[in-house]
Amino acid sequence: MEQKPQLPNATAVLVLGIISVVFSAVCCYGVGLVLGIIGLALSGQGRRLYKENPDMYDGWKNLNAGFTMSIIGICLTAVWLIIALLYYIMVGTILFSHFGNTGWNQ
Repeated sequence: MEQKPQLPNATAVLVLGIISVVFSAVCCYGVGLVLGIIGLALSGQGRRLYKENPDMYDGWKNLNAGFTMSIIGICLTAVWLIIALLYYIMVGTILFSHFGNTGWNQ
């Protein structure tokens, strides 16, 4: 039985997707976002090749799992950035309401 060739970058996409989720969950948001985007970009060629001829290649599960993990990593980063933005808006509003009336309106 002849062994099928692996899809290009299938293992790399899986590793990048997993690391993207880990860094997004541990608060290295920029790193998680960058790795997730790189994982999505690398998965494009393999997904195209597999859709053209699915019987010729092996490694679709790794590629698809890495693609999914990259999307999850990007979404986690987006959620954490929105939470951080809302936090800074709240803190700024509280500080402005407390200190904003002294000295500016005289």
